[in-house]
Amino acid sequence: MFPNIISNMKTIDFLNFSGKKALIRVDFNVPLDDNFNITDDNRLQGALPTIEKILKDGGSIILMSHLGRPKDGPTDKYSLKHVVKHLSTLTNTEVQFADDCIGAQAIEKAAALKPGEILLLENLRFYKEEEKGDEAFAEKLSKLGDVYVNDAFGTAHRAHASTAVIAKFFPDAKYFGYLMAAEVANAEKILNNPDRPFTAIMGGAKVSDKILLIEKLLDKIDNLIIGGGMAYTFAKAQGGEIGTSLLEADRMELCLELLEKAKAKGVNLILPLDTVIADKFDNAASKNNVDSGKIPSDWMGLDIGPKSVELFSKTIKESKTLLWNGPMGVFEMENFEQGTRAVAEAVVEATKNGAFSLIGGGDSAAAVTKFGFTDDVSYVSTGGGALLEYMEGKVLPGVAAINS
Repeated sequence: MFPNIISNMKTIDFLNFSGKKALIRVDFNVPLDDNFNITDDNRLQGALPTIEKILKDGGSIILMSHLGRPKDGPTDKYSLKHVVKHLSTLTNTEVQFADDCIGAQAIEKAAALKPGEILLLENLRFYKEEEKGDEAFAEKLSKLGDVYVNDAFGTAHRAHASTAVIAKFFPDAKYFGYLMAAEVANAEKILNNPDRPFTAIMGGAKVSDKILLIEKLLDKIDNLIIGGGMAYTFAKAQGGEIGTSLLEADRMELCLELLEKAKAKGVNLILPLDTVIADKFDNAASKNNVDSGKIPSDWMGLDIGPKSVELFSKTIKESKTLLWNGPMGVFEMENFEQGTRAVAEAVVEATKNGAFSLIGGGDSAAAVTKFGFTDDVSYVSTGGGALLEYMEGKVLPGVAAINS
């Protein structure tokens, strides 16, 4: 199904699901607009290969997921009922819906499922027990199916009831779905078998969010490109003026240490040469272009400038392995998207020329989707936080629960 699937992963290929009810943890935490229309269905699309395999075998499917961060129990805004119509279209199957995940309706509908049918349970996080990893809650969920499949890489770093604890109730019937296996396999390819040169592109707001990953990667990469909000902390640490740009003042010393570590390890650490600045955080703001570290006191940097684009793009196009995590600027605003778009275009060109490109979830995945490049890169991860933690070397509870 996917190249590079790790041979020791216990995927659903190990089982024929004929006559079995598969309880699948998916990640359907999709963005919805004000009218509850799905604005990005990548996570639904990602679950389709696993769903199709089980239905083709003659099994039935019970899907469970969370949506958003409901604070006070059931809330219409966070109901998974909004996903049913589009999921039915994607699967070419009329998806049934249970208005609870452990209540009487869920139990009855799961029990009545026939081969080829799909049931979607209501939002798991309507119960606080889900995030607490409550064992009794996990056991109630487990009674709905014969086999447990975890295909939710986006939540694999959480030790929640449905992602980790539930697996103990399926000691001999727990498997990775295809999406989960592909996520781990592609991360492993980057970590253990990269073609050279290997370039990591790090963006986003905070150095602190990426510090562990950067330190891990310094032993593996040839080039490290740093853009986005985090670049201004590097600029300030080196004595530059950054105006009202994003700054983590308590991370400035760390930035200097990273520069020294990169130099000592022979890694080419590339910072922006120039920046697009604005007089306020607004798409309609006045804007200008200045050299890095020379931002006027009442202006802020919101994107990388043309000289940075040229430098970054050249390095990217010469690479054979690429990991991209974090945008170069405020790409959600049209007037400050050019840097992120240019990096995306360079990654696409490198990929067409034979490079392996892994887009690290979150805002990077959103940017690639926005610019229409999802099919032009090697792999777009569905799990931002989970991918970061996996690549930092942390054990993901959702992965460990299947392997144990």
